[in-house]
Amino acid sequence: MENSATNQTIPLLTPFSMRNFNLSHRIVMAPMARMRSYGSIPQPHAALYYSQRATPGGLLISEATGVSETAMAYHDMPGIWTKNQIEAWKPIVDAVHSDGAVFFCQLWHAGRVSHRDKPLAEDSSNEFTPPRRLRIDEIPNVLNDFRLAARNAIEAGFDGVEIHGAHGYLIDQFMKDTVNDRTDCYGGSLENRCRFALEVVEAVTSEIGSDRVGVRLSPFANYMESGDTEPQKLGVYMAKSLNRFETLYCHMVEPRMKTASEVFECTESLTPMRKVFEGTFIVAGGYTREDGNKAVAEERTDLVAYGRLFLANPDLPRRFQLDAPLNKYDRTSFYTSSDPVVGYTDYPFLETEP
Repeated sequence: MENSATNQTIPLLTPFSMRNFNLSHRIVMAPMARMRSYGSIPQPHAALYYSQRATPGGLLISEATGVSETAMAYHDMPGIWTKNQIEAWKPIVDAVHSDGAVFFCQLWHAGRVSHRDKPLAEDSSNEFTPPRRLRIDEIPNVLNDFRLAARNAIEAGFDGVEIHGAHGYLIDQFMKDTVNDRTDCYGGSLENRCRFALEVVEAVTSEIGSDRVGVRLSPFANYMESGDTEPQKLGVYMAKSLNRFETLYCHMVEPRMKTASEVFECTESLTPMRKVFEGTFIVAGGYTREDGNKAVAEERTDLVAYGRLFLANPDLPRRFQLDAPLNKYDRTSFYTSSDPVVGYTDYPFLETEP
């Protein structure tokens, strides 16, 4: 136990200025789908879930939140395209802010993962509806969906938004050469394949300002059969391109994270992306307390995002400070939409010290 240690001696618990946001530590709650927003409307139980994990000066990123009705892929994921959704998010955001945390909304479009008839079950056993390419004349409408969703997120009280450009969803599908077989100005070359992603960034930053916009990318991943033959080149190009928009942060998923459930060792590195990006750099992907501290100490990142560990340990920063034992997560309850408590808000905190 490190009861005698101060936060200043633990790299993850040192303060960091993310432009206008003064963070008290570098432990970020990663976006995690929880499928408990019935009818795509965030529910009151989400206020407890997020506020449990909020700390003064901490950064939380919401679960993937649909930008339109056609953006959705799974049952009971939240959206932010209607007035009712905006109003439902407000008390959740207020609860997080009341604990002094910074809260960003992750904006999401599932793209070809969406099912035409009904959302996919959590085990993804449903067959995909055969996808079709977005027509060029349809793309401005999707850009506008992202722009309006960003505006709605600010109206709901969020401090900013994270554009979900990872994990095989729409934006990632445009970028990856194993899935993008377009022959127009959105396909072929690296620049063309990244065009849509950067148009989304431009639309969102022009609407709410670059100081409120982050982007999540997973160039090395092959989610939903969306891989790339030159992932490092893709990652560097995107990281460098985001500088044009003065993007607040770039949130990169480590190459060792190939699926949502497994960690693979990999010799590839995010360092080239870190070197070219001029804003705050966030890494995610199977980090522990030890290697998170090491990544910050070696200046390979500014912040480290934790998913499953934060899910199972609502007081994760305190546990890291004390080097306390961690609760084990229960994978069977990750997406149990029918139960707003079990595996959601019932993970125990450390006992209060006398």
